[in-house]
Amino acid sequence: MNQPAPAPSMIERMEPMIRLTERLTTLIAEQAVAFEAGRPQDAAVNMEETSRLANLYRKEAVRFRAARKELMGAPVALRRRLVRATEAFDAVMARQERALTAAKTVTEGLVHAIATEVANQRTANAGYGPTGARYVGNSSVASAIALNQRA
Repeated sequence: MNQPAPAPSMIERMEPMIRLTERLTTLIAEQAVAFEAGRPQDAAVNMEETSRLANLYRKEAVRFRAARKELMGAPVALRRRLVRATEAFDAVMARQERALTAAKTVTEGLVHAIATEVANQRTANAGYGPTGARYVGNSSVASAIALNQRA
């Protein structure tokens, strides 16, 4: 009967973790560029792969943090590559956070401007009531604004 192969050691897992980190860094950098360019729809192109890799990265990062002592036995050059890949990942995550924050701010400002304009137009079109007073209608009536999810 065939025995299952032993699980790779954490040191053996370093090279795949470096490649995973580098690929995820590339994907997130592409998303940041798309958000910075005001093209969030372009950021969605690789969303499925990015989500899958981010989930895998999260799980592996937990394992790597728990195995720090074992990882100290890895060759220095390999440890340095992992550190550099992680630093690049952290930097691109910070960039993406700034891009997303800017996009959120712009979007919220746009929604606020649209809501203000809709409210102004409703008030501007108000007529006069039976007593000659300006009729502004029921100001407690809520209205919805539908936004295109692809925008």
